[in-house]
Amino acid sequence: MTLRPRTTPDGVSAETAKSLRAAMLRLFAGKPQRTDGRLTKENLWREAQVSRATMNRAQLILAEWDARIAEQGQTTMGETRRDAEISLLRKKLADKTRQCTLLERRLTAAATAIGVLYHHNEALSAELSARTRNVVVPIISPRR
Repeated sequence: MTLRPRTTPDGVSAETAKSLRAAMLRLFAGKPQRTDGRLTKENLWREAQVSRATMNRAQLILAEWDARIAEQGQTTMGETRRDAEISLLRKKLADKTRQCTLLERRLTAAATAIGVLYHHNEALSAELSARTRNVVVPIISPRR
């Protein structure tokens, strides 16, 4: 006669229920030890180190899992933090892109103004050169 461990109201042994609940807590906390941390039932039984069939017998625990997933969604706390950080970084990038665009426009305006000033300077130099072309400038020899 083989003695089976006594089952709890969860439908599995106390040790299995403890393992499944601990695995569930680790997965929802974003601190998996044996899986990639995605909130799937496959990860739950792997994280708890029990068989899928054993997990399926734990109907109350699976109901808790389903309720938590319905409440929280399928993202872990770590994924939520990551998504929030990505969102913040995207906002910062958009701000920096706007700043760069503004600075590029200012630089283009400054380059245009410098070009205009250069051409005015060239025109004034040419006009001055034309005015002084017919002027005789005496050469004074240095005294000895």
